[in-house]
Amino acid sequence: MAALGRFSRALLRSSLTQSRRQLSAAAAAGHGEQAAKTWKILTFVVALPGVAVCMLNMFLKEQNHSHEQPEFVPYPHLRIRTKRFPWGDGTKSLFHNAHVNALPDGYEGHE
Repeated sequence: MAALGRFSRALLRSSLTQSRRQLSAAAAAGHGEQAAKTWKILTFVVALPGVAVCMLNMFLKEQNHSHEQPEFVPYPHLRIRTKRFPWGDGTKSLFHNAHVNALPDGYEGHE
């Protein structure tokens, strides 16, 4: 009886190993081509239209955007300068934009 159990387990093990090898070989043969085709389709169907929708959204928001300078409110906890910046005149940050970034005493050009 034990010999029959060992024999059936050996047959089952060999048939599982054989089917796994066949499945992995079949999957490996067409996997690269199928994956490339899938990504190509996703690029044209999802990515490019997504970029176009984002660009349209940005363009429409820019059209409705107000280009007025925000009101300056001298809050004591903002624009604190304990030492001068090591570039320029020392009062402007590295990426200073005169239209939207105020200095401690207000916007540039407005008195």
